[in-house]
Amino acid sequence: MRMPEPSYTPPSYTPPRFPWPWLAANVLLLAGMVVWGVAVYPRLPDRIPQHIGGGGVDAWTDKSVGGAFVLVFVYVGVTALLSATAVLLLRATPTAELPDGEPRFALTGSQRPATRAGARRMAVAVLGTNLGVGVSFVVGNLVMWRTTVTPEVPWWFLAGMLAPIGVGAVATVVVGVRDRREGERIRAADRGPRQR
Repeated sequence: MRMPEPSYTPPSYTPPRFPWPWLAANVLLLAGMVVWGVAVYPRLPDRIPQHIGGGGVDAWTDKSVGGAFVLVFVYVGVTALLSATAVLLLRATPTAELPDGEPRFALTGSQRPATRAGARRMAVAVLGTNLGVGVSFVVGNLVMWRTTVTPEVPWWFLAGMLAPIGVGAVATVVVGVRDRREGERIRAADRGPRQR
């Protein structure tokens, strides 16, 4: 028995190029953190900071590779996760290139980029946010990897930890809003003047 031909053939889609320079910046930052950590590890005191609160270091732990490199390990995981997110953003066919502008077989609640350019901008923004996370962790390691045991932290420490992540998050939201507006303009143009 012959199977019927499918009524829908997805258009061929060539994703935009992956923003390798942005991933390279994250990898270089990660490599720099590893080199710095390996160089300073032998000189760390027997007790190192475990938690840094508003009043300075408020919890300590024994020196170990896991304790000393916790921010490096977390950054590796965040980099892998956000790099995969960037790849998926680029591989999703934009709504402007789907029939009738409607996503087919989309997961519930998912949002596709509106255009190829929007997908690339969002991938760059996600990797930029990841870079902000890395810079934030560098600031954290300034305290974690001190060779003296002192609970005091510099006055700028909290802002130095939060600002890079905040800048990346705001940039990602701005890019996402821009993409949504671009998609709305495309859909409005496709509907024509009578249906607006």
